[in-house]
Amino acid sequence: MTATESPQLTHLSARLFHDFADPSLLLLALTHRSFCAEHDNTESNERLELLGDAVVGLAVTDHLFRTLPDRDEGILAKIRSSVVSEPALAVVADEIGLGDALLLGRGEMMSGGRSKPSILADAFEAVIGALYVDAGFEIAAGVVVRLLSTYIDAATVGPGGHDYKTRLQELTAQRYELTPTYVLTSSGPDHGKRFHATVVVDNEALGSGVGTSKKRAEQAAARAAWDALTGGDNDGGATRS
Repeated sequence: MTATESPQLTHLSARLFHDFADPSLLLLALTHRSFCAEHDNTESNERLELLGDAVVGLAVTDHLFRTLPDRDEGILAKIRSSVVSEPALAVVADEIGLGDALLLGRGEMMSGGRSKPSILADAFEAVIGALYVDAGFEIAAGVVVRLLSTYIDAATVGPGGHDYKTRLQELTAQRYELTPTYVLTSSGPDHGKRFHATVVVDNEALGSGVGTSKKRAEQAAARAAWDALTGGDNDGGATRS
């Protein structure tokens, strides 16, 4: 088995929803400079990280521009900044198992490098850079938006807003004096598991969603329920007469 055929890379590719035409690009994206210091003639992921940083930023900005036509540039910039941040990118990288696939030097590995936010966030950007080189902007941008959807949704609810689970809980408490519950199932192999969530209020299913984690599936279901109850109204109709 070659390095590009390792189970970690196969699992990561599945969670990126992309089969690389050139798997060596993904391997390069996962190669930390500490690994290069111990292996001659090995290139680090830093060039791909630089490229991926630009791709992630453009992908999120393009998505916000197209989906939020009523927000001015200042608001869009704030939303983008909260989404394209080290904490958010590191969490997403951890969720897709990127840390397990990293090539690290012995010292970095011993010091917990696989879970360091800075290393995970940088590697995430490098992986997106590799996606861009392998398949172009449209594919890479689609993966970025899909993986960051929870953070995008939470950031776009408006000043003082909350994520959709919190907003739905507040709405159902107001309308029904009840708290929503979530019914979760999963499908697929461990390396590509998909979670399915249905939100239920008073024994009535109000919305369903899917995601690569339980949290993402529940957020997607909460958003579907919110839209069903409010027609997508940002304030839930609370101020309407």
